[in-house]
Amino acid sequence: MLYRKMGKTGLELSVLSFGSWVTFAKQIDDKIGDRLMSIAYEHGINFFDNAEVYSLGESEKMMGRILKSKNWERSSYVVSSKAFFGSRGKENKPNQTGLSRKHLIEACHEALVRLQVEYLDLYFCHRPDRSTPIEEVVWTMNHLIQQGKIMYWGTSEWTAAEIVEAHMIAKNLGLIGPAMEQPQYNLFERDKMERDYTTLFKNIGLGTTIWSPLCSGLLTGKYNNGMPEGSRLAMEGFEWLKDRTLANDRIEKVKQLAAIATQLNTNTATLAIAWCIHNPNVTTAILGATKEEQLLENLKAIDVLPLLNSQVTEQIETIMQNKPLFV
Repeated sequence: MLYRKMGKTGLELSVLSFGSWVTFAKQIDDKIGDRLMSIAYEHGINFFDNAEVYSLGESEKMMGRILKSKNWERSSYVVSSKAFFGSRGKENKPNQTGLSRKHLIEACHEALVRLQVEYLDLYFCHRPDRSTPIEEVVWTMNHLIQQGKIMYWGTSEWTAAEIVEAHMIAKNLGLIGPAMEQPQYNLFERDKMERDYTTLFKNIGLGTTIWSPLCSGLLTGKYNNGMPEGSRLAMEGFEWLKDRTLANDRIEKVKQLAAIATQLNTNTATLAIAWCIHNPNVTTAILGATKEEQLLENLKAIDVLPLLNSQVTEQIETIMQNKPLFV
């Protein structure tokens, strides 16, 4: 396993991490989850990602049960939660969503109970809340840091301008700004990481915990010939993701990427993950597997990474034709 500092912080994260979105308490049970987390940990993964909204809190409960059953030293792994969407779905009442001081603190307490830990290493604002002043968010996160309930705070899918504003407020108040961002990043979703955040990496030292390196499974090639039964995009409630992810031009590009993968004696999924972590501004890429063989194959991205020389990356760019333009 390789490890990278999370931006300018002293925290080291494995370049591959393991997340629970969609899978925990939806596609897999405790037994499979335990096995997958064990494989991840045994292969050097030290970051496990979660959020209040995942399976409406059941994902955190499941991960908490697994962590409780392990004999892992708490200092050997990093666990996260995210707040914004709430954990009650349609039953959410006022103040049970968003980034108000009330919700951020209560969501943190609820996550600690569900995950059965004394503190969160990483705590994310899962989306921007434009109805709550960023100053309130900055103060609240620092309050939680001072209480020892979180170690680092960050954002997910915030704009570069919003992250800069949070840092400016924090600097003016002598407080700690967001240390990390969790954006989507893969061969099809590149703008934030490769254009919007470039000055943040240079001037702020922002860390990133990128999600969906396989574009919700599209980059595995499993959708090349239709919709497999039981796949993520076939699940009820994920129609929005299916409509956004599946497009004929995208599938054709995935088929072309398979040829490059074959040249490197790997598969499209492993190549796609290796491509993500080839970007030095990616601190860690979050994997989301449902089967042992799937996770073990994804972990081979570490071995493929050194093979991504300029010739290979140019071949990939020729197929993708979507490198962000600077304006």
